[in-house]
Amino acid sequence: MNTDARTYRRYAQARAKKSPLLRDMLTAYVTGGLICTLAQGIKNGYMALGMEEEAAGTALSVTLIGIAVLLTAFGVFDRIAKKAGAGTLVPITGFANAVASSAIDARSEGFIMGVGAKIFQIAGPVISYGLAAGMVYGLIYWLVRLL
Repeated sequence: MNTDARTYRRYAQARAKKSPLLRDMLTAYVTGGLICTLAQGIKNGYMALGMEEEAAGTALSVTLIGIAVLLTAFGVFDRIAKKAGAGTLVPITGFANAVASSAIDARSEGFIMGVGAKIFQIAGPVISYGLAAGMVYGLIYWLVRLL
């Protein structure tokens, strides 16, 4: 079968499973909201124990990262993310999952050449582009303030 790119694209689109976009968006929204509600409850709990709001926020971030890493290690995070989509990936839990998954996948290669070298394989570009964008925006902001 000798087909051109346009014919193949039409063929593939006609047979591709249609994504339930509205359901996916609603599921992601509800899941993200539940994570944020849980996070607010944890933060309120830390503050009820006597922590200042800033310290409670820091403790909350560490707690959410720890929970996400544990869920990733036991294979639970991926099952939740498969159903919830971006609802689990957008908060800090998604970043923790990306780092932990890379570390878990590379552990058989050793701590230095495996985990150490590949831990930020997925999250590294996000960090790099985030830092670069922050520097560019900071420079623009500085230049605008000079004018």
